[in-house]
Amino acid sequence: MYNSILVPIDPAESDFANPALKMAERFATQYGAVLRLVAVISPVRGVITEMLDADFDTRIADDARKLLVEIAGSLNVPKDRVSISVRAGTVYHEVLEEAAAFNADLILIASHGDSFSSYLLGSNAAKVVRHADCSVLVVRGGEDEDEDED
Repeated sequence: MYNSILVPIDPAESDFANPALKMAERFATQYGAVLRLVAVISPVRGVITEMLDADFDTRIADDARKLLVEIAGSLNVPKDRVSISVRAGTVYHEVLEEAAAFNADLILIASHGDSFSSYLLGSNAAKVVRHADCSVLVVRGGEDEDEDED
């Protein structure tokens, strides 16, 4: 059913993607799909850039890459079926661009958990849902993600 699955991960809140990653593992196993983990680094603009080291963007991208390598290594999926990508730009735009470049037929994206935000999709997730050329599955996350395992 799915051959290539894209999972966006926020490097600042990587645990937030755990429910989507668990589902990606299941789908990869069930369908023999390949996975791509993508992190998007938002460029720092304006006056604040004057206060940052010249290599700030490189370090942030390297940190995101290391995080994705760690997450990819922890998945219960053959290593040759998991790849990573770090992009810079607007989150929803870069996720959509990566989905097109990867030829994704599914984007698995986490939503907010138990809070007011659980009633509304985040703006990036909503834009991905609206504009993606492939299927998008929004996976509910939050503190009670393991509740159904009792």
